[in-house]
Amino acid sequence: MSVEVVNESGAGVDERALADCARWVLDEMRVHPQAELSLLVVDPAAMSALHEQWMDEPGPTDVLSFPMDELRPGGDDATSPPGLLGDVVLCPEVAAEQAAEAGHPVEEELLLLTTHGILHLLGYDHADPGEEREMFDLQRRLLATFLARRS
Repeated sequence: MSVEVVNESGAGVDERALADCARWVLDEMRVHPQAELSLLVVDPAAMSALHEQWMDEPGPTDVLSFPMDELRPGGDDATSPPGLLGDVVLCPEVAAEQAAEAGHPVEEELLLLTTHGILHLLGYDHADPGEEREMFDLQRRLLATFLARRS
């Protein structure tokens, strides 16, 4: 599994933890071991520019996902085909604000956002209540199992 983490934000981020979390999620979702994922960590100005360009919304956001080959999770008996999964862009400053509101560490928020972004790349969405419940339940389970195995 190829996971590249590039930190252009200037913020101190545990890049290894982000990559480990991404690999865990991809393994759990039975994504082909030769799939490629890029995690980009940016400052609020860069995130604002991306948010405005691609979502037509002002200001920075916490995470954006840019799928490439539209890979989907593998099934019980097979992994997905190999390919380029895409890019997940994270903004640690926005994550820090959300972590403070949620009462947990910034690193945990960044791991949650990494998981969330990967699920979007795999075709999950939260546009309606049923989709939201499915995606967020899966997100919670994946993050909880990753955090449990790290302790």
